[in-house]
Amino acid sequence: VQLQASGGGLVQAGGSLGLTCTTSGRSFSGYAMGWFRQAPGKEREFVAVISWTGRTDYGDSVKGRFTISRDNAKNVVYLQGNSVKPEDTAVYYCAADRFPHRQPPIIRNILEYDFWGQGTLVTVSS
Repeated sequence: VQLQASGGGLVQAGGSLGLTCTTSGRSFSGYAMGWFRQAPGKEREFVAVISWTGRTDYGDSVKGRFTISRDNAKNVVYLQGNSVKPEDTAVYYCAADRFPHRQPPIIRNILEYDFWGQGTLVTVSS
């Protein structure tokens, strides 16, 4: 089972970012998938989640600017960010819920995610 985040790089403030999480080894279509990020010297924080039902939720710091989506046929999860800020600079990780078809379907708690990919670094320049 592998999750691989990609798409990071250098972005100018006010610009956009687009990250992709590619999964392999099993299907995660029945699992909530989340994005988290960790800035230097800070704890890993919740960014966004998309449930197995397609519902979404966002951290307060990215709400209205970031969009999470998934394509189960391609086994990928996307994170699109607009109007990025220097404080969005972090290593971004994708993760899969530990249980399938969970109710309620939205999981924000980092401890409920069992499968983690290697992160991808996003640097936002001012």
